[in-house]
Amino acid sequence: MTSPVLELQAAIVARLKANATVNGLIGGRVYDAVPANPTFPYVGFGPADELSDDVDCITGFEITMQIDCWSRAVGFPEVRRISDAVRAALVDTDLTITDNAIVYFTHRITRVFRDPDGSTSHAALTFSAFAEQP
Repeated sequence: MTSPVLELQAAIVARLKANATVNGLIGGRVYDAVPANPTFPYVGFGPADELSDDVDCITGFEITMQIDCWSRAVGFPEVRRISDAVRAALVDTDLTITDNAIVYFTHRITRVFRDPDGSTSHAALTFSAFAEQP
C-alpha cells in the first residue's frame, strides 16, 4: 500500500508543475528537498500530519499538509501572487490518486511573513484532506 500523504504529495507536485500560472511565476521549481542554493522564487513542502481516523470497515486518514512559497523580491507582492496561484491550482479541482481515495481536499489558511534573514518572503499554505485507504 502507498502512504496517502506520499501519494497526495505526488498529485500536488504534478498539478503545480502542470499549471501555467504557477509555472509562469516559479519556473517549475517545486521541491520536496530544497537545493542548498535554490533559485528564487520556488515552492516547497513543509510539515505534514497524518491522523488515523478509522470507522467500521474504512481505514481513513485526516491529513494536514503545508506548502511553502518563497521569494526574494522586494516586499510581499510576488510571494502573495505565488501563494494565490498555488491555492487556486489546488482547490475546486479533483486531485486524484490511484491507490487511495481523496474524500476532500481544502485550503485552510495562508500565512505570509518575512523570514528572519530580512530579505526572504514566505507564504505558508495549510491544506486539509481526508483519504481512505483500501
